[in-house]
Amino acid sequence: MDFMKLDNVSKSFGEGTNRTDVLKNIDLTIEQGEFLVFLGFSGTGKTTLINLMAGLEQPTKGAVTFKGQPVKEPGPERGVIFQSYSLMPWLTVTGNVRLAVDTVFPKMPAAEKAEKVDHYVKMVGLGHAAQRRPAELSGGMRQRVNVARALAMSPEMLLLDEPLSALDALTRANLADEIESIWQTEKKTCVLITNDVDEAILLADRIITLNPDGTLGEEFKVGLERPRDRTAMNNDDTFKKLRADVTKYLMDVGIEAKIEGSRDLPNVTPIHNVPKAVAEAQEGLIENRFLDFSQLHKVYPTPKGPLTVVEDFDLKVNRGEFISLIGHSGCGKSTVLTMAAGLNEISKGAIRLDGFHVEGADPERAVVFQSPNLFPWLTARENCAIGVDKVYPKASQAERQDVVEYYLERVGLADAMDKSASEMSNGMKQRVGIARAFSLSPKLLLLDEPFGMLDSLTRWELQEVLMEVWERTKVTAICVTHDVDEAILLADRVVMMTNGPQATIGKIVDVDLPRPRSRKALLEHPDYYKYRQDVLDFLEEYEHGAKPKPKAKPAIAAE
Repeated sequence: MDFMKLDNVSKSFGEGTNRTDVLKNIDLTIEQGEFLVFLGFSGTGKTTLINLMAGLEQPTKGAVTFKGQPVKEPGPERGVIFQSYSLMPWLTVTGNVRLAVDTVFPKMPAAEKAEKVDHYVKMVGLGHAAQRRPAELSGGMRQRVNVARALAMSPEMLLLDEPLSALDALTRANLADEIESIWQTEKKTCVLITNDVDEAILLADRIITLNPDGTLGEEFKVGLERPRDRTAMNNDDTFKKLRADVTKYLMDVGIEAKIEGSRDLPNVTPIHNVPKAVAEAQEGLIENRFLDFSQLHKVYPTPKGPLTVVEDFDLKVNRGEFISLIGHSGCGKSTVLTMAAGLNEISKGAIRLDGFHVEGADPERAVVFQSPNLFPWLTARENCAIGVDKVYPKASQAERQDVVEYYLERVGLADAMDKSASEMSNGMKQRVGIARAFSLSPKLLLLDEPFGMLDSLTRWELQEVLMEVWERTKVTAICVTHDVDEAILLADRVVMMTNGPQATIGKIVDVDLPRPRSRKALLEHPDYYKYRQDVLDFLEEYEHGAKPKPKAKPAIAAE
């Protein structure tokens, strides 16, 4: 008998002309004890699929069965862990887990219940926080409570709907490792939904992709031995090939099917040259040490005395360099960036750009934040024009319009220039944010986790957009990121920061990979994983809040 089976399952919402088909003709058998991962992007029906397995939705066509019985409603044998935590805020960690146990096992003796709750709270590493309430827990700890609660209900099957996506990279990686460990211990059948390729490979026996049209895509068997170590996998040829194959498949079916009013950037033929106003703005800049961070410090006053967040940050950047700034949460990356933008006061030391001290905000330093902060009632064209009108006061109206249209076209919005921001997806809004920053013809482009809120496919697509536009302008750029692949993909140098407080530069890696770059090409480059290992080793050294001293003073200037 099949453990769980989906037999020709389709799911649609709405009727008549308002009908939307989300899943189509899904045939699937899930084996007892396996770890199955569904990999797909926003809008491919991943959550609907989990809801059908959980009994929260019923198929429009076909049948879902669990151990031969139709799935008609939720049941304790199928534990669900969602992206959001949904904990009772007035109950402690123990109280939240106990509530689930009381519901599923009303007749269990109180002592046995207490032992069961205590076992799973400790299993997810929250023994020290058992009496804390959700408001006193970090996002990662709240998700651990969710995991403990689901396990304490003794389900035969765990359904995980992107449980890690709202967490920072380090917490996400640590919790993924714990989920694998729990799965090994408990031998539950697990179904996980994610849009993260590395997470899928780390956890799965089988990866099944979901296509944008709601059908099942290609299936990939994961033949890596367990337990899997994410750092060791970086040197495994099976991992590298699987990663490249899965990424290529997703990019081919996903980007090809993605409709956002954008044209295929690599094949775009510019309708005009770099605008005259932009060319003039780039003349006469110094080349070497164009951007100079000199013994930079940031100190905040606290009731317990001054707190040094960033200490002795020393970096020289030549004109046209692309720098990635990476490190764990709280290491001061964004603090350095906001000081360079003039949005955060310098406590000690100096930042010089093109020979002049950075003092206050200025459009010569354009910033792209995680959220693009557009005026929702204005169009893409109007949002870009606000800054352009200020930056080119001597240019004619036609020339300014030329600048705006040039960059909106470069980011793939040629057909959506007159769409209001309120009608745009997150990916489109971030395109406008990138176009707006480039259209200011800044001396320095500062990017603070610009793709952090986007799903993987949109992130990959916009990384390629950013690289393509940067290749044309060669503006000096610094990008703060927590994504190792993004850091290497974009940068000439990856600058790694030690943990805060008193964070500083711990290591610098020169990335000597050919440009122009594409994700597919880099995954196949023989040196790519060597650079990745350098960054992973550094991050692992600082992973648990340790503050080892930098081994040597890093080289501070690119020659």
